[in-house]
Amino acid sequence: MAPVSVEVGRSWGHYPAARHSRVIPVRRDETPVLADLPEHVLPFGCGRSYGDSCLNDGGALLLTTELDRVISLDDDGLLRCEAGITLARILEVVVPRGWFLPVVPGTRWVTVGGAIANDIHGKNHHRAGSFGVHVTRFEVLRSSGERVVCSREANATLFAATIGGLGLTGLILWAELRLQRVPGPGIAEERIRFGGLGEFLSLASEDAAHEHTVAWVDCLTRGRQLGRGVYFRGAHVATRDIGRAPTAGPVISVPFEAPTGLLLNRVTLGAFNALKYRRELVGPVRAVVPYESFFFPLDAIGRWNRLYGPSGFVQYQCVVPDGQSGGAVRAILERVSSSRETPTLGVLKRFGAVASPGLLSFPRPGLTLAMDFPVRGTSTLRLLDDLDREVRGAGGAVYPAKDARMSGDSFRSYFPAWKTFATHVDPRFSSSFWRRVNDAA
Repeated sequence: MAPVSVEVGRSWGHYPAARHSRVIPVRRDETPVLADLPEHVLPFGCGRSYGDSCLNDGGALLLTTELDRVISLDDDGLLRCEAGITLARILEVVVPRGWFLPVVPGTRWVTVGGAIANDIHGKNHHRAGSFGVHVTRFEVLRSSGERVVCSREANATLFAATIGGLGLTGLILWAELRLQRVPGPGIAEERIRFGGLGEFLSLASEDAAHEHTVAWVDCLTRGRQLGRGVYFRGAHVATRDIGRAPTAGPVISVPFEAPTGLLLNRVTLGAFNALKYRRELVGPVRAVVPYESFFFPLDAIGRWNRLYGPSGFVQYQCVVPDGQSGGAVRAILERVSSSRETPTLGVLKRFGAVASPGLLSFPRPGLTLAMDFPVRGTSTLRLLDDLDREVRGAGGAVYPAKDARMSGDSFRSYFPAWKTFATHVDPRFSSSFWRRVNDAA
């Protein structure tokens, strides 16, 4: 397994910038005495949060990546591990034994602590819910020095606050979760090209019959082609003759930051999107692929975030209730396609009704749309403010793990349990995100 490259003190979007007072490695035999530190602290794993929820401008970071052991795995698939272990390392251990993580996001370079703190979701949310649904226990180190073992039965309120709690309730030291039994490391994948948002909605109405579903969407199209794209669905299968080993590293890596706007602009992206759409056949395309290429396609490109240049990028991920003809998702796509901004990636899927125990969990029933935007200054931020108004009007939410600019009013609208959550925030833990959304509270 090639080690993950962690840019400590930077988020994956490289926006906004932050200056940290220091980075404190957390080691299993040297529990940090948090009460003696003069500044506020925040756990930091692989830094794959896109905005400022993993940043602590002016404060210290608790680097957790040395907490990387699998502690135990029983015959029923109950895994106990340290919180700094990556999903990549877990998969390396458990897949040959016939197990798989119950929920994975779009990258395997996420720590278990980060997966809990952001209550990550995946292509199977309509069946399995979010990561927190499958967590049974964990231990949290509070700044007082108290170590609290939490579950749905013991210290249940801290358990609910920590799942999706953005690392603010304390330092997770270890966790237990239930794995999924799978027949093998392959995925039987089906790709279907669709000509617009209406066709996507028709395909998504069949989600319940499929284990994993997601769609790539061309966010630059308008009119009848608005929301065209490619729909992916798949299921675990038993074959082992599937090409590249799941533990292989990136195929290529971006060696340096590209000049802002040189590679990613409306001309280049329009051509790329048209090619990606038209190369798919009109009918369904079926193949058996390695799980890594189905779940983690961007992991094949090392440091792909450098393509956005020194200004960085923001990802906007929202969830809105289902509406006739796409509802708020249609309005959002229309607003984006008519703007002067450049959405470089669009991902669309339907969330299911499996509820998370987390107080600040993002997923809820409806359609979720994620889009990346190069940061071009105030024009980019104004567009995202416009999208916030659409989301708030529809009764939806924006994902804090991807956010770099939502207002405090928006945050409180999206997460009505925030007051209850705030009572469980450790007084010595903070983040750039938490201070930003609470400045005017």
